[in-house]
Formats: sequence, C-alpha cells, structure tokens
Amino acid sequence: MDHQFQLPGSYKKWTYGLIAVGVVAVLYGVFKFQPWIHSHEGSHVDSTRFWAVLLQNSVFFLLVVNAAMFFICVTTMAMAGWVVAFRRVSEAISSVVPILGIITFVILLAIVFGERTDIYHWLDKEAVAKDHILNGKKGFLNPVFFLVWSFITIFLWWFLGKKMRSMSLQSDKKEQMGYETGKKWIWNNTVWASLYSVVFTLTVASTIPWLWLMSIDAHWYSTMYSWYTFASTFVSGISLIALFVVYLKNRGQLEYVTEEHLHDLGKFMFAFSVFWTYLWFSQYMLIWYSNQPEETKYFIERIGTAEKAGPFKGIFFLNLIINFLCPLLILMKRGTKRNWTMVTIMAGLIIFGHWLDFYQMVMPGTLHDHAKLMPFEFGVPCLFVGLIMWGTGRYLSKHSLLAKNHPFLKESMIHHT
Repeated sequence: MDHQFQLPGSYKKWTYGLIAVGVVAVLYGVFKFQPWIHSHEGSHVDSTRFWAVLLQNSVFFLLVVNAAMFFICVTTMAMAGWVVAFRRVSEAISSVVPILGIITFVILLAIVFGERTDIYHWLDKEAVAKDHILNGKKGFLNPVFFLVWSFITIFLWWFLGKKMRSMSLQSDKKEQMGYETGKKWIWNNTVWASLYSVVFTLTVASTIPWLWLMSIDAHWYSTMYSWYTFASTFVSGISLIALFVVYLKNRGQLEYVTEEHLHDLGKFMFAFSVFWTYLWFSQYMLIWYSNQPEETKYFIERIGTAEKAGPFKGIFFLNLIINFLCPLLILMKRGTKRNWTMVTIMAGLIIFGHWLDFYQMVMPGTLHDHAKLMPFEFGVPCLFVGLIMWGTGRYLSKHSLLAKNHPFLKESMIHHT
C-alpha cells in the first residue's frame, strides 16, 4: 500500500496562493494603517485594528494546531488504538506549532515593547497606579511575567510535542514490536503524553488565555474563560484533523481509515460543540443574572443594552448559531457523522465559526464602537491557513502516513464503532 504522500501541484498552488494573499494583507495593513502613527483618531483606530487582527489570528491558529498534539496525548493516555490509522495527520498539524509560536511571540513582543495600551490597558503604568483593580493584578499583568511565561509556554509546547513526534517516527525504524517491547514503548509514550497534558492544563486550560486574551478587558474576569477558549480551539483542532483525513482519503491514501474512524471524529466535533455551548451559556447566564456593572460590561460591549444594540451583536449571536445550532442539528444523526462530504462541510464551518468567536473575544475590547469588518481582516487569516497547509504538507510528504510498527495498529485497522 502507498503510505508516502507527494504534494500535488494543486495543493502547492493553494498553499503559496494563500500565503501570498496573507502577506499582501499584512503589508497593506502596515503601509495603509501606519500602526506607528497616532496623530489623529482615525489612524489610532486603524493602528489598533491592525494589531488586534494580528493578535486574534496568531493566537487562534496557534492554539488550534496545538490542539492536535493534545489530541494525540489524551488518546495515548487513554490507550485509544483507533487513532493510529491517521495519527500522522495529527502529528503533521502539530508540527506547525513552532512556526506559529514564533510568529505569535514576535507579535506579543511588538505589542508589549510598543506599549500598545490600546490592546493591553495594563501596559499603562500611570493607569495601573491609579486603578485599584489593575494594581491588584500587576503581579502577573506586567511585561516581564507576561513575556517570560509566554516564552516558556511556547517552548514547552514545541519541546514536548517534538518529543512525541520523534518517538512515533522512531517506531517506523524498529521491527515489529513484541509484547514486552511494545509495552515499554507505550509506557514511554504515556509518560511524555502525561507531561505534555500537565503543561497543556497549566497553560491553555488556565494561564495563557488569561494573559493573551482576557487581559484585553483587564477589569473583567471569568473563571470559565480558559475552558471556554480550550473548547473553542479543541473542536477546531479536531475539525482540522478531519479535513486533512478526508483530503488524504479522497486521494486514495490512509487505506486503513474507514467511516468508523470518521464517525468517531464526528463524535468529537459534536460533543465539544455542545461542551463549548455549555460554557458559553453558563458564562453568559451567570453574569447576566448577577447584573453587576463590572461583570456585565463585557457583554454590554458586545451586544449592547435594551435601549441600544451593541456593534458586535450580530456577530455575537451568529457565533452561537454556527458553533452550536449547526453542529447540533446536523451532526446529531449517526449517518451524518459517517458522511465524508457532510463532515468536511461541518469541519470548515466549525473552524470559521470559532475564528469568529475569537474575533468577538478580541475586537470589542480593543476597537469598542469602531466595529466594521474589512477585507484586510479576511486577508490576514489566509497567511496562517497557508502556513498550516505548508507545514502539514511538508511533514506528511517527508514521513510515512502510517505509524507502521505501532502496537495498536491492528486494533485501529479493525476498529468498529
């Protein structure tokens, strides 16, 4: 069977085309919006929009590709054999983490050292000194802690992810593993997967969303915010895995992947869409019910009040329709989760929906009433999508599409759900 992937010409054209569009969009933002000028209100808003768009896209796509490694690690700890047939797809997506990690860190450096108080208000030392809420958070909302912890986090994601991928690739060079050899190899994988999961919990499921996103609205906080962010990016990560699996399957590869595997990916897409909605509703309902000014301000900026609708109200509720109602109504049926075309459509829709979710996380706290979607804002994500396609395709073409000597390979081949 053919376990080697060769990049087709059409794939390369789309990859480089998207990267080119993204680069043009970024350059357009640099020269058109002139982010270093603050001479008048118009240029200040454009400057804020430029950095907010870069922050939104870099953080979203970094967390999405990082979710692919988390998926590998949790299924490794669960000793789930069914994923082995397409494990290399998840590995390939996760290999983009260092590329997007560097881009994200450079953007964060530029925001912090550029003293972009329009993005992070807590960078204004005078404002912090006069504000008891910001002053109380300055132990972690300060440039040194922010950048050091961001660097450590991205480094650990890269290092532990690389270790997981290297162990998987080493299995290709081994002979078929006996019971004892396979048991030891699985144990080593489980140990490293556990280490990665601990780091993931302390970062993605805890501190990183607080620093990178929630601190945009530094007076507001939610104890569910990190889990909300995790659910959004994890379901997007599963959807991205599904898109690449379907693409490779349509090209006659991933021979051991069947509709049984697709069905389980569909289950993850359905389940975590519902989980995201549970967190969405719980966060919204509790803050609405408490009706405290310092809490409700977050939602007032997005949907407005009874007297005046907010500028982001349409996106706020469109987000709910795309990310909850569509997956609920379409992916609830067993047959839909086993339909290659429907899973592809829903995977693309879910990724777009959660990109919109991150848009409404970042923009209201930075642009406030200056809400308007511009072509530039749709051009920048093309750069990140193109980089993901380039990095994933590069990994897939360099290595076997099948973890040939994985002890659970037979279990994955005969998987039935």
